[in-house]
Amino acid sequence: MKETRIIMGMPVTLMTPHETDSDVAFKKVFDFFNQVDKRYSPYIDSSEVSQINRHELTESDYSIEMHEILELAENTKHETDGYFDVWHDHTFDPSGIVKGWAIQRAASILQSFSDDFYIEAGGDIQVSGNNDKQQSWRVGIRNPFNRHENISIISLGNHAVATSGSAIRGQHIYDPISGNPPTDIVSLSVIAPRIIDADRMATAAFAMGSRGIEFIEKLKGYEGYMVSANKNVTMTNGWKKFEVNES
Repeated sequence: MKETRIIMGMPVTLMTPHETDSDVAFKKVFDFFNQVDKRYSPYIDSSEVSQINRHELTESDYSIEMHEILELAENTKHETDGYFDVWHDHTFDPSGIVKGWAIQRAASILQSFSDDFYIEAGGDIQVSGNNDKQQSWRVGIRNPFNRHENISIISLGNHAVATSGSAIRGQHIYDPISGNPPTDIVSLSVIAPRIIDADRMATAAFAMGSRGIEFIEKLKGYEGYMVSANKNVTMTNGWKKFEVNES
């Protein structure tokens, strides 16, 4: 069973090879994503994020989940030497961490129904178990210069992959150190066991520019695939073990 809805301004797709109770599980997950959008979108006036930016809330007023997101963001900033920051020009925008956090929570919801599922939100993916062919899930990494073409196909089981780049949304990730967007790379994909980690490290590594792939190489349990502005590909040493040839 497969279902896609537009939530948080992006397609959210759920898949599972099992029909039993999948409609109930999918409804719970889509309802959860809608709640996340209402609470954490910087584009909704009534959201908690908008209230924080208007200085209508103090820290003691923040929800428990907001405290959790802020702690994760602060830890990520420390882990990436400042290359991940949810503050830009005195504006709070946790979008770079909320998507991965929400997918991770959604995976927990689906896990209570089945061990085999696929969740994708805006190109970031968490999978578990097998697909309907009793194989690990196949995921294509899009060519940032030709969105109709895959430049790498990977096989994932109980793993996640997140891609940060400028091909779809333009330059929206900034190097917090220089204040400028990186211009020497166009996409950087990261594989990790959990999407919450793949997503935040992909964002930070992209902000580093071409040095980002070296940062991923040093992280235990992570793999990366980078496409430069001059169309060169650089991957970490372990990326190939996930890659499959489906030609």
